[in-house]
Order: sequence, then C-alpha cells, then structure tokens
Amino acid sequence: MLSKRIIPCLDVRDGKLTKGVKFKGNVDIGDPVETARKYYEEGADEIVFYDITASAEGRGIMLKVVEEVAASIFIPFSVGGGISKLEDMRAVLLAGAEKVSVNSAAVKNPSIICQGAEAFGSQCIVVGMDVLQVDKTPDIPSGYEIVIHGGRKHMGIDALWWAQEAERLGAGELCINSIDADGTKDGYELNLTRIISEHVSIPVIASGGAGNPQHMVEAVTQGKASAALIASIVHYGEYTIPELKQYMTNAGAKVRMSW
Repeated sequence: MLSKRIIPCLDVRDGKLTKGVKFKGNVDIGDPVETARKYYEEGADEIVFYDITASAEGRGIMLKVVEEVAASIFIPFSVGGGISKLEDMRAVLLAGAEKVSVNSAAVKNPSIICQGAEAFGSQCIVVGMDVLQVDKTPDIPSGYEIVIHGGRKHMGIDALWWAQEAERLGAGELCINSIDADGTKDGYELNLTRIISEHVSIPVIASGGAGNPQHMVEAVTQGKASAALIASIVHYGEYTIPELKQYMTNAGAKVRMSW
C-alpha cells in the first residue's frame, strides 16, 4: 500500500498567509515562506500554495513568493491561482514548483490541462475542484456542483463528470475541495471524496474541513483519498505534523514517518 500524504495548504492573499471559513471572512495569519519552512522541517510530505485572489482579480500569481518558498523547502511543492495559460505554468515551474494546480481556468478552458500535460507531463498537472453540494438534477446527477473564482460563480457542471473529464484530458492528480466543509473543522466531505476516488484512477487529495487527526484517518480510509490537505489545525498550532502522522500510524493509516 502506498503511504498516504499529509499536505499543508498555504492560502496566500497579497503575499500573506490567510485563512477563512467556506471561502469567506479571510484573516491574515502569518508569513507563507516561514510557515512553509516550518512544515517542511516538521515532516510534511508536500506543500500546496494557493494565491487565492489571483483568478478573481484577473492577475498572475505572485512569483516572488513562489521563489522564496521553493528556496526554503525540499519536498514537492504545488502552486495554484491565476494560472490560465501554458506560459503561466512554465513560469511557476521555473520559479521552483514541482506541480501546477489549475482550477477556474481549467473549467473555462479545459484544453489547458492537455497542453500542460503534453508540455510538462501529467505528473505536473493538478486539477483543483471547488465543489458545493446541491440538489440532484439531470445536469448534476451526483448532487455536487463545480464552482469557480473562489466559490463566487456556479457553473452547472457535475463534479464527478468533471473529475473524470480532467483525468481524460491528462491531469495527474485531483484536489477535491468541499466549500461546504472548508474551514469548518467538522471533517472532510467523505461522500464526495469517496465518489470521485472510486471513479478515477489518478490520486485524489481530500481538502476542506480537517479539525482533528481522526478526520484525516477518515479521509484516507472511508474517503479513499491518497492524501489529506490540512490548514487550520496546523496554522493555529493545534497539532504538529509529527503528532498528526503518529496518530494516523496508530490508527492503521500508512504514512511516511520522517523522524
């Protein structure tokens, strides 16, 4: 069995680490470069960096911050936000990222997934999916809808269909973020994560809602995710990454122990 990954997520706004609940009410909580270095030293398996307002503001990602983070850590580093064309992907990878994450831009222009996979390899292309639970309809039979621009715009696209389409187009990984669970610390949206994990053959990252280590165990067992994305529980010092990994190990979830 492959080890399950623990991935701290750094949401960045105006160059500062920020956190909100259900994509709203964000407050600045620290420096992303220092925080990334801390998580790397604690044993994080990867780091994810999102410039959370770049797409909505119609601007490119803050490459200087990407470069500073990349120079501080020596684990895989994924970057998203404001990436809308091949040149953006190339710039982020040259700044030191190992992976690029496309979300809103991929929904609006799916060919960016194909272009990125052909140019840099599928292993570099992560498709982020922001998802809301809705009533089931013929257009959204799973009951989960894709939204973009930080949850601001409903797309009328079924999340399961889009996950399978992203894989077909060349994505190497999916990050499934439940807006309903985001920042609540009430646990991941396990049904959503499981449905998608069972219908694609590429790794799925569970995102949104981690409040304690048991939630992470549930994400990789009941939710069948390959990795658990975390934010609030480490940003606010409630748990360290070694503590989370030890708990998961004790619960029978295989993780990479690095100390």
